[in-house]
Amino acid sequence: MEEFNDIRRAVKALCANFPGEYWRALDAERAYPTAFIAALTRAGFLAALIPEEYGGSGLPLAAACVILEEIQAQGCNSAACHAQMYTMGTILLHGSAEQKARFLPLLACGALRLQAFGVTEPSSGTDTTAIQTFARRIGDDYIINGQKVFTSRAEHSDLMLLLARTTPREQVDHKREGLSVFLINIREAVGYGLSLRPIRTMMNHSTCEVFIDNLHVPAMNLIGEADKGFRYILDSMNAERILIASECVGDARWFIHKAADYARERVVFGRSIGCNQGIQFPIARIYAAAEAAALMVQKAAAMFDAHQPCGAEANMAKLLAAEASWQAADMCMQTYGGYGFTEQFDVERKFRETRLYQVAPVSTNMILAYLAKHVLHLPQSY
Repeated sequence: MEEFNDIRRAVKALCANFPGEYWRALDAERAYPTAFIAALTRAGFLAALIPEEYGGSGLPLAAACVILEEIQAQGCNSAACHAQMYTMGTILLHGSAEQKARFLPLLACGALRLQAFGVTEPSSGTDTTAIQTFARRIGDDYIINGQKVFTSRAEHSDLMLLLARTTPREQVDHKREGLSVFLINIREAVGYGLSLRPIRTMMNHSTCEVFIDNLHVPAMNLIGEADKGFRYILDSMNAERILIASECVGDARWFIHKAADYARERVVFGRSIGCNQGIQFPIARIYAAAEAAALMVQKAAAMFDAHQPCGAEANMAKLLAAEASWQAADMCMQTYGGYGFTEQFDVERKFRETRLYQVAPVSTNMILAYLAKHVLHLPQSY
């Protein structure tokens, strides 16, 4: 994506102000990267996809991919901010004129954060249509009850997109019907029907359980039409998978450069370990895999920006890039040997962070099942 080289250079320069020491200190305290997010906001990177009329840059998804890829390639972590890029799209594509005018300018300037996406539930897992959180219309409000899990960044977000059933599953013709999307004001809701419980995970991801007990949400906070929310979030899910795939490409490139540099410098038995094909070949193989994944990310982003159906391409981009980044992480750890397990080189931190994308936001097996059913037209396996 050479047309975005200026953006790439600008992101690289910004990330230079947040070296490994910054991220290690955050890890030690399980803290949120507030200063990093503020810097990205001031630079306009978090408003990249928001149209200019609302104070954003109006850039395509391909440009956002470059931003996130470069953040990861510089050893930083964009997981604290990537959700704003894809959740914002639900408002942009399906929100009312009033919702866009009210929220998008505030998101663009950083006055509000939309970082939380309440979809997954303890009992449903990846079966989104089986969620049990229910929103019942009473007058001008919806009363919502339920629970979400693995809702990252909720404690550090002002707003949350929430998926809930508005018609029971047994009363709809297709299980994807009867779901609706709501925009929740977290700051107003906490203590008044909404509570958050942090979940400690292997990486510093600010993940929470969300408990919803008779939460009153104004009907004006419904995104689009009632019962059609599943279709709305599909657009966000494709964008999410493409953007996270770009992050994985960035991670893979970080691991590759880190391993290659170390292999040139590390001397054992009187010569650099990079002289050994047992070290060279794994690095070279992962390099090829990462470059191939990058091409699929570019294709998926181009199709998304052209408003073409891209479910298969978005899924393949995420599959290939996540596998490349995880293989690169393992290769880098093996290249470093014992030193890779120490905190000072950042390999173990990035190793933990990139492992997530074999599981989230969609697992590898679910992607394979999607390709088998929708592309290869094999029988549904689940």
